[in-house]
Amino acid sequence: MTRSGTTSERDLPGQLGPVEPLAARKFVVAVRRLADDLVYGLDGSRFLGSGIDYVQSRLYQAGDSVKSIDWRVTARSAKYHVKEYEAPRRIAAWILIDTSASMVVSSLARSKYELALHVGGGLALACLDRTSPVGVIGCGSRDVRIEPSLAKDQVLQWLLRLRRHSFTESTQITRRLQELRPTLTSRSLVIVCSDLHEPGAAHTLSLLAQRHEVAVVQFQDPAEVRLAGAGFLRAQEAETGRPFVASGRRSLVDPLALQNELRRGGVDHLLVRTDQPFVHRLRQFFRARGLNRGAR
Repeated sequence: MTRSGTTSERDLPGQLGPVEPLAARKFVVAVRRLADDLVYGLDGSRFLGSGIDYVQSRLYQAGDSVKSIDWRVTARSAKYHVKEYEAPRRIAAWILIDTSASMVVSSLARSKYELALHVGGGLALACLDRTSPVGVIGCGSRDVRIEPSLAKDQVLQWLLRLRRHSFTESTQITRRLQELRPTLTSRSLVIVCSDLHEPGAAHTLSLLAQRHEVAVVQFQDPAEVRLAGAGFLRAQEAETGRPFVASGRRSLVDPLALQNELRRGGVDHLLVRTDQPFVHRLRQFFRARGLNRGAR
């Protein structure tokens, strides 16, 4: 798969066959419904322009429209003033989806990977509905990078292609972020859908957040929280094959520590479990995020 978006697909070991048409249609319907819930709040960055919300009045300058004159301020000051409004800025959005093996392995019928594609697809369509161009990047062994576009059909096409997955892909989040960072010539919105099992990913995300809007939706399988009655167990990391010992009474990961690290770096973070409802929390997360950005 090339960076230009043309296809030269090579099957990976353990890769599934093409998605059935019925499953593809259900996927598209699901992400469209999610997009309807998420439209508001994705464009947090704002600027003064021809919007709806009044912000301030300033002195009239040559070239300003006569229709924008603030007659009340003009009457009080004896100088012509015009009204300024706040309007949303349409910035490019990048959806990064973790395609690694740890996302595919699941203790439930619905894996982290399936949920990440659902959420990533809904976010992508919500951005497109607000006329923000959307790019898609796969954060696994496959080289998937689709440049920002306003074409919904193109974005959906690549999200559907990503439904083919492998049980052998390693995490490449840090590498993909490092490749993306120098290509962002203007302020962008970067949304990462991942379980964040790669060490060092939080630091790279924090560096990116110094110049861009960065949000992380982290997915967690209930087996990663605790394995009831398991005692001590030997396990193997899905992507690297690295063995480790864990206790069934304690969480296999520490999402709170990761969340604190991300927030200290200016990265918005939401933890989504695969066994719990998520739409309401996801909607509130981006709505609050948008309000917080607007207040800055």
